[in-house]
Amino acid sequence: MKVDAHHHLWDVTAREHAWLDTPSMAPIRKTFTVADLEMEARAAGIERTVLVQVLPSVDETREFLSVAQQTPLIAGVVGWVDLTRPDVADTLAELTEPAGLVGIRHLVQGEPDPDWLNRPDVRRGLRAVADAGLRFDLLTLPHQLPAAIDTVRALPELTFVLDHLSKPPIASGRLDPWARLFRELAAEPNVVAKLSGLVTEAGPGWEIATLRSYTELAMEAFGPGRLMFGSDWPVCLLAAGYSAWAEAAFELTGELSPAERAEVFGGTATRVYQLDLHS
Repeated sequence: MKVDAHHHLWDVTAREHAWLDTPSMAPIRKTFTVADLEMEARAAGIERTVLVQVLPSVDETREFLSVAQQTPLIAGVVGWVDLTRPDVADTLAELTEPAGLVGIRHLVQGEPDPDWLNRPDVRRGLRAVADAGLRFDLLTLPHQLPAAIDTVRALPELTFVLDHLSKPPIASGRLDPWARLFRELAAEPNVVAKLSGLVTEAGPGWEIATLRSYTELAMEAFGPGRLMFGSDWPVCLLAAGYSAWAEAAFELTGELSPAERAEVFGGTATRVYQLDLHS
């Protein structure tokens, strides 16, 4: 079963989305609904999905859980809580009943302190995520990888899911220092990664050849059993349509066996997020 392990939804009329207020975001400064998702996923051959938080908002997470309960396509939700609050464990307990929440994400990429993940209050919150039986999606930029490596090593009981390969500098064509830090993070057994967000980092006019060095390094560092496909729709629309990126990802994994490809396009996400694909 093909799984899209990373996509979003948003309604610009229901809640402020300040991150969309720049000229570069104009193409996606509109509402994207479940109906839109279902049409795109069906065209790309995707059978189940994971809906990922957009805003640092518990209310948004509650809404996403409600949407998932009403939408058979959506198999799980990666939501948001304030990791620094003393009552984070109580909030997580509330959100995990009823079922549907599979992970938590924080917009670490937007934190001005590159060492934010190493803060004691953040670490306490991450331990609460582990205690709740959830995963933590790492949304980092390359310069934040040292703190991510420290955190992953300090919390072996928590499974981390690296979003968008930590946004390598594809548009510039550079590999290091991202590649060196990426390999170091991948060496930790409690980390998996999403093959997602790459066309956005490459920018309009991207080509398969532009992405290949980064995806090959990811496959080498993580292996298919620790990689999962994500569309990052609708953000991907800044550079490519849903199906175009799905087809590119399939081509970029062409060296894998059918069984290995099945891991990247469904098996890894199902196992790591403990998705119930038959509900």
